[in-house]
Formats: sequence, structure tokens, C-alpha cells
Amino acid sequence: MSVWKKLFTAIKGGANEAAESVADSQALRILDQEIREAKQELRRSDEALVTIVAKRKMSNQKVDAFNNGIAEYEGHARGAMEKGQQELALECAQKVATLRNEQQAEQTYLDQFVASEQSMRTNIAQAKDKLRQLEQQVDVVKANEAVQKAQSAVSATNVGANAKMHTAVESLDRIKQRQAEKSAQLEAAAEMAEEQSGSSLDKKLAEAGITPGAKSSAEDELARILGK
Repeated sequence: MSVWKKLFTAIKGGANEAAESVADSQALRILDQEIREAKQELRRSDEALVTIVAKRKMSNQKVDAFNNGIAEYEGHARGAMEKGQQELALECAQKVATLRNEQQAEQTYLDQFVASEQSMRTNIAQAKDKLRQLEQQVDVVKANEAVQKAQSAVSATNVGANAKMHTAVESLDRIKQRQAEKSAQLEAAAEMAEEQSGSSLDKKLAEAGITPGAKSSAEDELARILGK
């Protein structure tokens, strides 16, 4: 494979990964949109089912009307024969034949409406059940997504807090170090000032009891008083 082909393949792979990343980031939004569209289709299916049910009922009424007409004219045919009016009976029989043909044609339509209604009810029920399952899965995914985001936020906060605490401890140590250095500098400066002014020597003489500035004890004071 040439260098250009390898480069093109790498670019194509990167584009696919970028597209998948975008799709994954928008997955929940896409699912919500698909669910909304599925609900719209189901509403249209329900409307179509209502139309089929209405036509089935109307067809059923027509079949019942034809059956009633057939039964009525069959009775008229029998009544005409009982009265010896064969020609009238034949007319009634012809009417029965016409009604029966119309009844059979309408019965065919009725059977088709019944079959369509049953099929649509089954398909709609299955689609609604699948939609409910999908909505439940989406709810679970959204809940997991929220929990993971919260965990990520907490983890990031802990990392940030630990980093800040480490930085604060380092700053505190530096402050202590500066303060210790400053104290040492002040003590050294005081000692140098005492040496330059001679107060350091006077202090040493007083502490040794050589100069009048030395501190006296209770025994020294008592001896002084008795000596007077």
C-alpha cells in the first residue's frame, strides 16, 4: 500500500471515529426523537384502525340487513305459494337470489375488514409493547448517564481538591520557612546591636554579680539589712 493510500485510509478512519463520537454524544437525543416519531406513527395507526373498525361495523350492518331481507322474501315466497300465486312466489324467489348475491359480496368485504382489523390490532399492540420497552431502556440509560456524570464530577472535584490541598500544604511550608528565616535574621540583628552598644557586656557582668545591676537574692538582701 502506498503512502498516499495509507494516509487516505487513516483520514477516513479518523473521520469515521469522529462521526461515531458525535453520534454517541447525541445518542439519547436521537433516541428521544425516534421515540417521538414512533409515537406519531402509532397515533396514525390508531386512526387507521378506527377507520377499519367503522367500515367493518357498517359492512356488518349491511350483511345483517341482507340476511333480514332474504329471510323476509323467503317468507313472502312461501306465503305466495300457499295462496297458489306461483308467479308472485317466483318474483320473491328472484328477489331472494339478488339479495343473496349482494349479501355474499358484502360478506367478502366484511371478512376482509375483520381480518385487517385483527391484524392491525395485533401489530399495533406489539409496536406499543416494543415502544414501552424502548422507553424503559432509555430511562435506564438516562439514569445511568446522570449517575456517571455525577461520579465524574465528584471524581474531578476530588482530584482538584487534592491538588489544591497539596498546593496549600506546600505554600504553608514555604511560609513557615520564611518566618523561621525572618526570626533568625531578627535574632542575629539584635545580637549584633547589643554587641555594638556594649549592652551585651553589661548584661554578662550583671548576671555574674560583678556590677550593681546584678540581681540580688533574698539571702543577699537579708545580709545587707543585718550589716546595717
